[in-house]
Amino acid sequence: MPHDHHDEAHAHALLPSEPALRVKALETILTRKGLIDPAAVDAIIDLYEHKIGPRIGAGLVARAWVDPGFKAQLVNNTDGILSDLGFGGRQGEHIVVVENTPDCHNLVVCTLCSCYPWPVLGVPPAWYKSDAYRSRAVREPRTVLVEFGVIIPPEQSIRVWDSTAEIRYLVLPMQPTESYGLDEAALAGWVHRNCMIGTGLPSAPRTAASGHD
Repeated sequence: MPHDHHDEAHAHALLPSEPALRVKALETILTRKGLIDPAAVDAIIDLYEHKIGPRIGAGLVARAWVDPGFKAQLVNNTDGILSDLGFGGRQGEHIVVVENTPDCHNLVVCTLCSCYPWPVLGVPPAWYKSDAYRSRAVREPRTVLVEFGVIIPPEQSIRVWDSTAEIRYLVLPMQPTESYGLDEAALAGWVHRNCMIGTGLPSAPRTAASGHD
């Protein structure tokens, strides 16, 4: 019926366009219906943001840089080694590690929604869930990387990995030559979230003396 069609179109027009806003709207509806507890949701988010976060992933990368045997396991038997270390589980049932090389830079996206390796990287950043990143990362990855401040030389190819509910990806970045000789704990400070997605490169940690966190 025309009237019903108009009402449906009007309702869809009122829905937020950004995923974060849609999630908030859904959370509000579920809370009002008594189906979820906001305090429990906040506790889960806090767990992934502050107790898990990207620190676990950074530790894995740092260990791979100093231990060739561990690196081989991480790349070739990711699920097995993560399970042995206790880092599998929800949102990380099947994680594949892809290694950057001088010939190839890896970039991760989820074109359908926001599938992400929560157990090792924590909560995905807002831009990872945005429509713009999800569409442009596949069509023009080199341009997208430039916007993140990452310049990939023409001779280095870019491979885009599309995460799904079945398979999630973690980028193993190349170790900067400036960090050679550092121990595993120090190296972990060079690894940040974006370089494990592919939208960044490892860099020296900022110090309090520089005026940054």
